[in-house]
Amino acid sequence: MTTDRPGTLPSRCDMHHLLDLELDELTAWLADRGYPKYRAAQIRKWIVESPRTGFNGMSDLPKKLRSELGETFAFWTMAEAARQESEDGTQKLLLGLHDGDRIECVLLRDDRGHRTVCVSTQVGCAMGCVFCASGLDGVRRNLTGGEILEQVLRLKSLLPVEERLSHVVVMGMGEPLANLDAMLRALRVVTSPDGLGISARRVTISTVGLPPAIRRLAESGVQYHLAVSLHAPNDPLRNELIPANRKVGIQSILEATDDYFATTGRRVTFEYVLLADVNDGEQHARQLASLLKGRPSLINLIPYNPVAGLPYQTPSPDRTARFVEILESAGLAVKTRYRKGDRIDAACGQLRRSRA
Repeated sequence: MTTDRPGTLPSRCDMHHLLDLELDELTAWLADRGYPKYRAAQIRKWIVESPRTGFNGMSDLPKKLRSELGETFAFWTMAEAARQESEDGTQKLLLGLHDGDRIECVLLRDDRGHRTVCVSTQVGCAMGCVFCASGLDGVRRNLTGGEILEQVLRLKSLLPVEERLSHVVVMGMGEPLANLDAMLRALRVVTSPDGLGISARRVTISTVGLPPAIRRLAESGVQYHLAVSLHAPNDPLRNELIPANRKVGIQSILEATDDYFATTGRRVTFEYVLLADVNDGEQHARQLASLLKGRPSLINLIPYNPVAGLPYQTPSPDRTARFVEILESAGLAVKTRYRKGDRIDAACGQLRRSRA
């Protein structure tokens, strides 16, 4: 089912985004105006527990403070341009930004009770993956930490009161590690006990592989789950599929992921989109097994979700099963991710392009 919810997209945003402030920054702003420190915690609680309330609804704050907040800060800086809903419970939002650009984010439900949000970190993407809708128009800009966090809160607000947000995946539009600082600001609120309180081990960050940023992420001291979008077992093929690989190379990515495991103790996931007759052959499976054998990792195979206008197709179930068989026979841990929301333009960037 598709439900368009057109709204008036904000044409400008002169005020600061409240969600861009970390708790100490909000505390300092309050102190400058003579308010006690505990008011920051009250505001944070309203933000994460009742994000739809707005400033006027923050009933335990003085009326004067609510007025000052409203005059200084924007609580939401995005407008919902469209919403799509699938029979499996997946909901996808197309959000209009204050500068007229648009991004996507998704809420996923599964039968284990997990409620997962997938958020974007950039408008578009510069990595150039040839099978992905997100990067077809290049990258326009990075999102702020507040804009990343706002997606999480908007999706959280779609859940009924008896359901709790359990997981966050940063694998929407954009390359998260190309916007590392803003992403980490948003995730601090996601994982903080006085924020959403989601365990860092339930946060997954997906990257095509930027070795310096992978090491910086490891040095942040937080045990996020790292997923590397590999998609090819050798550099010539990966250079074709992911042009950004030409400046990096698979070996340097693997060395960085080895360092990530050594620093965090967290097993790295290698994502591999299966493209029919491109990277799904038996020879590709054997090369991939040789590449990753001995590394503490999980291989996440993803049968391709076709994108209108692109020539790539989903491999047959038999071909996918053979790929899995070869990897497992080499002793590798393999999981096949079955698509959710494939009837609602759920692949990154599809909804944005269809409403351009």
